[in-house]
Amino acid sequence: MCPTYGFINTCLKSLVVEKFGEETWVKLRDEAGVQDTFLTYESYKDEITMQLVAEACKLLGVKPEVVLRQFGEYFFEFCKRSGYDRMLRTLGGNLFEFTENLDALHSYLALSYKEMNAPSFRVERNPDGTMFLHYYSDRRGLCHIVPGIIGAVAKDFFDSEITMEIVNQLEELERTGKKEHVVFLVTQWPATEARSSSKTGTFPRTQSIQTLANRRNALIWTKEPLHQKRSSVSFSIRRSHWEAIRGLVRLGKGKLLRGFEPVYPVALNIDLKTFCHAFPFHIVFDEQLVVHQAGVNLQRIVPVLQNMSIHLDQYFNIVHPEVTFTISSIRKFINSHFVLQTHRDMLPVAWNDRPMLQLRGQMIWMPSLNCLFYQASPLLRSLQELEERDMHISDIAPHDVTRDLILLNQQRLAEMELSSQLERKKEELRLLSQHLEEERRKTENLLYAMLPKHVANQLKEGKTVEAGEFKECTILFSDVVTFTNICSMCEPIQIVLMLNSMYLRFDRLTTVHTVYKVETIGDAYMVVGGVPIPVSSHAERVANFALGMILASREVINPVTGGPIQIRVGLHSVAVLAGVVGEKMPRYCLFGDTVNTASRMESHCLPDKIHLSPTVYDALKNKGFVIQKRGEIEVKGKGRMTTYFLERNLGVSEQQIMGLSDLEAGVGQQNSKMSFQPGIQRPAIQRQRRDDLCLIPMKYGDSLSEHPPTSHMSDPQTCPPIKPRDSESYGSLHTDDQLEDATLDQLKDAEEFGKPAVKNTQENVDGLDSDSHVVTEEQHSITTAVEANCHSKHNRTSICVVL
Repeated sequence: MCPTYGFINTCLKSLVVEKFGEETWVKLRDEAGVQDTFLTYESYKDEITMQLVAEACKLLGVKPEVVLRQFGEYFFEFCKRSGYDRMLRTLGGNLFEFTENLDALHSYLALSYKEMNAPSFRVERNPDGTMFLHYYSDRRGLCHIVPGIIGAVAKDFFDSEITMEIVNQLEELERTGKKEHVVFLVTQWPATEARSSSKTGTFPRTQSIQTLANRRNALIWTKEPLHQKRSSVSFSIRRSHWEAIRGLVRLGKGKLLRGFEPVYPVALNIDLKTFCHAFPFHIVFDEQLVVHQAGVNLQRIVPVLQNMSIHLDQYFNIVHPEVTFTISSIRKFINSHFVLQTHRDMLPVAWNDRPMLQLRGQMIWMPSLNCLFYQASPLLRSLQELEERDMHISDIAPHDVTRDLILLNQQRLAEMELSSQLERKKEELRLLSQHLEEERRKTENLLYAMLPKHVANQLKEGKTVEAGEFKECTILFSDVVTFTNICSMCEPIQIVLMLNSMYLRFDRLTTVHTVYKVETIGDAYMVVGGVPIPVSSHAERVANFALGMILASREVINPVTGGPIQIRVGLHSVAVLAGVVGEKMPRYCLFGDTVNTASRMESHCLPDKIHLSPTVYDALKNKGFVIQKRGEIEVKGKGRMTTYFLERNLGVSEQQIMGLSDLEAGVGQQNSKMSFQPGIQRPAIQRQRRDDLCLIPMKYGDSLSEHPPTSHMSDPQTCPPIKPRDSESYGSLHTDDQLEDATLDQLKDAEEFGKPAVKNTQENVDGLDSDSHVVTEEQHSITTAVEANCHSKHNRTSICVVL
């Protein structure tokens, strides 16, 4: 497979990024499985370019012809922006000359791109002013690039419009190997006529050099095969400025000449020796390829040429263009430059360790002699190649520009090497910058996981984070029932694995309900809603989060019993003071009596229950939550309080609480409508691992502010009295409340290790008497219907098995 230089792939990337955006290129690059950056002077496999084109067609939903044509138009503009504008403009004065000299341009570029395998072009002018463009390439399927390039050239350089249609596509028999040969019919007209015809709705017409009457009868487009005679429609050749000047030149006795006619001598006034020395690498051969004449330096390198009766194809082969070594094939490509290479077995023994000699030059047909004159020079790109062939600058004729080309190209090769090194360094820096950005994101994510984002940003900037008062928030505490007994009967690694499994699930729930995780100590987990970003739905968020904790805990296995663990959850809502404490391992802590009351709600809770304070009850009532009154209980340090148990949320499904879709959870529509009841064990199919599922954030009535709240540091005059920061008021989990507040009745509830606590204190029994109620009568009726539907354990199991 022929190599493709990075210049082509870079142009394709630039096209995608400029027309469709960086994201499209990233997706295209990933689908094709190629690198992001290509070095200009480095060659790549053709498969990379073909794969990019194929994936672009799939991604954009267009045919390859459209992509290739657009690439051809963009490639012309990309070459101009890359510094080839002036070089392209000097190729020819019209489209025919420009196309005819494309091979010469490729030959020049081959000095820099040594492995370049460019296509070849041949042009035939038709009597009607159109032309046939023959396109030869070793790469199949890329011919549609040509109309894009030629069309852009005609529009930009020659202010004209063209149409190109394929009239023939075949395997070229006159070229060695299987090469693609596509013939285009090119029709050209001025852009001004195209614009005027587009306004009037008429088709563009080719301009003829015939009279106006004949012009009306001229054919607009023709699709006749090549072998048929074409109509006599031609373009009016727009005389350029220089043609008009030449028409006014006066020579001799005042005669006005309309064209230049050269004057030839009667005889050639140069002797053979001088000619052979002046052109030391020329060859003259006839139609049978018999050599009649050769330059002196060429005879010295290939001594067999001193025998003027040899056949040229026995000692040389044609490298470019890839045609068979016959007079007819050579004459067909007479306007192309020809590269001939010697056969190794025909050179002297001294050339066995040297590269083959290559000649590059022009073929000129001499009809009077029926011979071809090949005027050539050694094809050398650098001083190194000159030395490898044991040649010197003096071997090249003084008038031959190859001398200057070798010296200039030597400097250019050095600049190219430097440019390649700079591109490699640039690519290395880009990759390092990418890795640095990835590491920075990881560091920031880790920091934001430990502190609120606005707090972390202030600390990074070296600023002091002032404490702020939040007048409304909801705090949650939770712990594992009989955690002390579990620790005494298990290996430490089992405890770590159990807690990690539980905390991973809880952490995901914080993302679903957008609450802030304050910290964890042992089995205790602390969460706050409405801090550090105030929201009006803080109580609803934390309540749904608590319901999700009960669900998630059933997926965590008790290493002692092999069943699910049990947790207790307590909630309380009032104002708190929040701030950062410490310099090393700084923590964002909460201060105030609210924290202590929330901790008391958790320590006085029953297994697998969500314990609410009166303030939380007031915040949640009439919002779709089913709440059961517990009654008055004695709370340490608070006296007697009327508390409540949160049962479920009628407005959302378990899947929504867990941040999962029904499809991901494997639960049908009927089951997704069932309300959550903490006391009912769900089938194992619903307790599948959700570690790798995509979480769906739950929507609430309010929206979080993009910017953190302004901290209002309470001054001593207006600040409410704050108790000393002892175990009663310190806003952290570094307390022994869980051990101090464990009452004797609660320890009795767990006398059978690993089983749900079923005993209640007298206060609990009083709280669960006939005064227990649903917040509203409507909720009570809904609860009755749900309980009736879920009355039988077998019915519940059957539903889940069917689903």
